[in-house]
Amino acid sequence: MDRLLGMEVFVAVVERGSFTAAAEAFGLSQPMVGKHIRALEQRLGARLLARTTRRQHLTEIGEQYYQRCRHILAEIRDAEIGAERLHQAPRGMLKINAPVTFGSLRLAPALGEFMVQYPEVSVELALSDQVVDLVEEGCDALIRIGTLVESGLVARPLAPYRMMVCAAPAYLQRWGTPRTPGELAGHQWLGHSLWEKHAGWRLPTGADAVDPPAARFQSNNGQALRMVALQGGGIVMQPEVLLAEDVAAGRLVEILADYLPSSKPMHVLYLPDRQQVPKLRAFIDFVLQRFGA
Repeated sequence: MDRLLGMEVFVAVVERGSFTAAAEAFGLSQPMVGKHIRALEQRLGARLLARTTRRQHLTEIGEQYYQRCRHILAEIRDAEIGAERLHQAPRGMLKINAPVTFGSLRLAPALGEFMVQYPEVSVELALSDQVVDLVEEGCDALIRIGTLVESGLVARPLAPYRMMVCAAPAYLQRWGTPRTPGELAGHQWLGHSLWEKHAGWRLPTGADAVDPPAARFQSNNGQALRMVALQGGGIVMQPEVLLAEDVAAGRLVEILADYLPSSKPMHVLYLPDRQQVPKLRAFIDFVLQRFGA
């Protein structure tokens, strides 16, 4: 017999005082209530109720078992209520993984606004430029830049990720301003070590694409490259989200704007069976509105 139902029937017998009252509460016959109690007693190997012709009372084991049953059933009710609430409104922990530069400069500030809109949602944001397995990392959503491979995830497009090539005014005054990629020879190039290794970004010129010169300074962090560029250390190619404010303020000058690599696609990804969870659905809608194509 169903053990959980048996526990519920047992608690009802104790609290309502009789098999008859418990039977009415569960829409069962009196003999069926008795079967549930006997099944529990057989499983436990002990009597739970001492019954006489006039009344019934709990045995010592029955009292202990009754208290434990009440606790277990209360926990189950709380779990069910919690699950219902999670399906009614956005709440709970939302785990997101995003690229370092976009995540820190664009997504993180926006998430502050998101949490104001949804005060019962907590957010854990992990930043990584490496390929991440959504399931293994326990994430609700990923944001990724570049061409996607087949993964079985739902992919919603965001605005393409544009690059900028920039240098400090002092650098250009000293070394001159290259007008075409071919004029980069002899210049100080600041390279991202991941791109240098995989040739992830190339400057188009006519029908061909030209690799930037070998980097004098490399880092796996865009902020580090930006800081060197601001000090006049060389020419840097980094995402627009990282350099645009410096260009607007005159700290950097955009160059080679007609020879930029094609913008890379950016997507937010999530598991198809998770899209109806309110906290994730709210996040997807928010990201698409804020950063959509």
